[in-house]
Amino acid sequence: MRDGFVKVAAVTPKIRVADTKYNAGVIVEGIREAAAAGAKVIVLPELVITGYTCSDLFLQEYLLEQAKRALGTIAEETAEVDAILFVGLPLAYNGKLYNVAAVLCRGEVLGFVPKTYLPNYNEFYEARHFARGMADPVEVDFEGECVPMGTRLLFVCTSLPELKIGAELCEDLWTPEPPSIRHARNGATLLVNLSASDETTGKDIYRRELVNGQSARLLCGYIYASAGDGESTQDVVYSGHNVIAENGHILKESERFGSGVICTEIDVKRIEAERRRMTTFEMADDSYVEVRFSLETEETALTRFIDPMPFVPGNEADRIRRCDEILAIQAAGLKKRLEHTHCKTAVVGISGGLDSTLALLVTVRAFDLLGMPHDRIKAVTMPGFGTTDRTYDNAVSLIRCLGADFTEVDIKEAVNVHFRDIGQDPAVHDVTYENGQARERTQILMDIANKEGGMVIGTGDLSELALGWATYNGDHMSMYAVNASVPKTLVRHLVRYYADTCGDEKLGAVLTDVLDTPVSPELLPPEDGKISQKTEDLVGPYELHDFYLYHMLRLGFAPKKVYRLAKVAFDGVYDDETILKWLKTFYRRFFAQQFKRSCLPDGPKVGSVAVSPRGDLRMPSDACAAVWLQQLEEIG
Repeated sequence: MRDGFVKVAAVTPKIRVADTKYNAGVIVEGIREAAAAGAKVIVLPELVITGYTCSDLFLQEYLLEQAKRALGTIAEETAEVDAILFVGLPLAYNGKLYNVAAVLCRGEVLGFVPKTYLPNYNEFYEARHFARGMADPVEVDFEGECVPMGTRLLFVCTSLPELKIGAELCEDLWTPEPPSIRHARNGATLLVNLSASDETTGKDIYRRELVNGQSARLLCGYIYASAGDGESTQDVVYSGHNVIAENGHILKESERFGSGVICTEIDVKRIEAERRRMTTFEMADDSYVEVRFSLETEETALTRFIDPMPFVPGNEADRIRRCDEILAIQAAGLKKRLEHTHCKTAVVGISGGLDSTLALLVTVRAFDLLGMPHDRIKAVTMPGFGTTDRTYDNAVSLIRCLGADFTEVDIKEAVNVHFRDIGQDPAVHDVTYENGQARERTQILMDIANKEGGMVIGTGDLSELALGWATYNGDHMSMYAVNASVPKTLVRHLVRYYADTCGDEKLGAVLTDVLDTPVSPELLPPEDGKISQKTEDLVGPYELHDFYLYHMLRLGFAPKKVYRLAKVAFDGVYDDETILKWLKTFYRRFFAQQFKRSCLPDGPKVGSVAVSPRGDLRMPSDACAAVWLQQLEEIG
């Protein structure tokens, strides 16, 4: 449960209809199996103690008595289980029968949550047996103890205050105003649903979307445990379709038409952080009764998938769709800017690297949207001291394949003159040596744009901006930065997508070679004709930095939690020492380089993370990284 991760489980045992003693036994077995896997929140189906399909047997007083006795047995048999349990049964109160979720922890019955909405259509006729649940809690006697029953109950963990659980039952979720909405607005971060949803063609798709959508709208975790094997098949079939979701993502899902246990982890601290960030998620105060329970605080073994590439969809179809969408957003943003400024041309510096390649591809697409010829794009290559034949040839080939206007300006002489003017020794390859070249290139581009009545299109990407890997007032500056919110790991896939779909064999070959070229600013002389200055050797692997950026900036995670997740995501790829080394570098650079982000040119936001000072990131340029780095020093 450290870092907010809570192991949860949905359990569907194979029951016998109306055999409460037998069912209590298999319920306890399922609970113990889930607990052995580390689950701290365990949810079973609706009316699981009796079976949902008892029909008019629910009118038999003896069945109701045996159901209560079975609940007592389950409580007694699970007294040593360190988990909160949700178990369904029929419960009589004040002359009426209610379909309830019993909530247990360490042998104690904490409360009963009754079902609000009773389906009485098609194959369902619950109103024949059950009464609608009351909202305000009442006191129910259970084995001599007063236990609260009502829908306005929240179960709050004292050892992890962010874990607040609300419950609803089956049909409650399928209604226009599910109780889970009120639960979430009153603080519930985890919602559980005890269900008995029968199976019809296509219903599983809708059920999955319903659970996932509710977790997204309510910024919560959601556990859906449904009746399955053992229920009567007299008229319908129950498949035991269990789903666990978090904030719009399915974390775990069972196979249908069976029984068993599914487990994963819900991150309740992430949920709380999301709600703080979303100013439109308004909390309410509906006089809920909070029932407190405690669980042992342990290191939760993570089994949920931690995506090492959070900016890049893992599914190929989704990735293709995402790439096309991002290119469309970038091109649409540039199109509007070109129209508004009545630009006659666009000026792009082409190095033969990934970022400038993507910027040129976007510019071409924007010109196509405007119906403007490609030869009005001024593509400028500016060889310097570190330019290699490979990148130069790729730059020239790319420009020619796309039909842009080709301009070459060798910057070496101008830079040497500048070095002479400021007293810089050209043999000293320091930051002045490097940045002088970057600023010379930017001056050339700006002046060509003035001369041609155009604008300079920026090439720098989000990852470089996060690390400050840009020369202030050099490649840091442009008139419209089309790549400003595209991380490096995604830049690669965008170029790959273009290569695969352009339909031009020669262009595809050039783009493929660009993809195979090491990332480099090429500001230091090559060695034996090859790139001597590889960016990832200097600042670290971009796949790590993009991972850090997403979890720090998008999710607000603490450094230790980012480190923990990175170890899982990159297990077998990077050792712990390497992950920690570059994580420290990331925090140092991110804080130190904010002054560059504070004066960024305009550029389109394409994803959930951006660093524009006018959009997503309001951060002082002189903020200190000390407390973040101190936490990392505690690791090693």
